[in-house]
Amino acid sequence: MPDETKRGFNFEKLDVWQRAVDLAAFIYDVTGKFPSDERFGITSQMRRAVVSVSSNIAEGSSRSSRQDFARFVELAVGSLYELVSQGFIAQKQGFLDEQVFQKLYSDSEALIRMLSGLRNHLRS
Repeated sequence: MPDETKRGFNFEKLDVWQRAVDLAAFIYDVTGKFPSDERFGITSQMRRAVVSVSSNIAEGSSRSSRQDFARFVELAVGSLYELVSQGFIAQKQGFLDEQVFQKLYSDSEALIRMLSGLRNHLRS
């Protein structure tokens, strides 16, 4: 990350964006251990979903209206729902153990709560 004294992008200051980036790093690490024949399957799907969370927060923050930003926050929430659903599938396939799945699940829940709060703030 850039030096704190330098000017950065507004989204970098958002805790929810930082936590979304942390979750993405976790998912990349976890899916890197999935079978190689899943590279274009569940691995790709989970990675795209988790990257979409921080990306939508960043893109939304650039919008000129709070309503537009709120819409991108909703898209980020949808991507988290996708990720959790894909996590269930990965666990059933034996790619995720219970501990890793629980972290994915609880981190996603926390982000959804944070995003819901942000969305409500933007709409008020």
